[in-house]
Amino acid sequence: MKILSLLPWLDWMVLCFFLAMWAGYAWFARRLAVHKHSILAASNRFRLRWVKVSLVRDPRVLDGIITQTLSHTPSFFSSTTIIIIGGLLALLGTTDKAAELVREIPFSQATPILVFEFKILILIAIFVYAFFRFSWSMRQYTFVALMIGALPPPQFFHDNPDKQDDYAQRVAAMTGLAAETFNDGLRAYYFSFAAMGWFFSPLFFVLTTLLIVAILYNREFHSDVLNVFDDGN
Repeated sequence: MKILSLLPWLDWMVLCFFLAMWAGYAWFARRLAVHKHSILAASNRFRLRWVKVSLVRDPRVLDGIITQTLSHTPSFFSSTTIIIIGGLLALLGTTDKAAELVREIPFSQATPILVFEFKILILIAIFVYAFFRFSWSMRQYTFVALMIGALPPPQFFHDNPDKQDDYAQRVAAMTGLAAETFNDGLRAYYFSFAAMGWFFSPLFFVLTTLLIVAILYNREFHSDVLNVFDDGN
């Protein structure tokens, strides 16, 4: 409870602003993707196209390799996140030296050690959230592998073409969920850089948060990668 009195009201306000911008952008991105092309929506169309091809492909070894490759990225980030969390926990034992180092930066604001530790805990919470999203994405990709492994042989879809769309939609939807979950974890990494601005000053925290939102918006809705996806449809 001591942190409630030590942390200035301005810091509480910018922390609430940071959380509101994070949650607000996630909601905004999902809503905007319904009416406007986004990287996730465009890549989902290619996922559906991939699954439709895999239904009539024999053998489906290539599809298993693709699924395994897709699961490697969240697995890597999960392991990396654990290392980062361990490093931040170790930093809690040397907060006096870390705070002294930050205070030497010209535009940084001096803060009590307890407040400095609270900011580190916020960073830890962000990476814990990222770890849960990455690990859940890994689990979802195992479901994708199970669904692909359980697909009937290609002859079944030749004999029952009416079944093809239902199977493709289900597998593509699961793959899209795994990709969206991974995107949530990756977005947490971006916002962790914004949270680092809080160690210097509340104003810098606000500026870095706005900068991260602008970068995310540009990459998800106005990037060259999106143009390539759209050109391919």
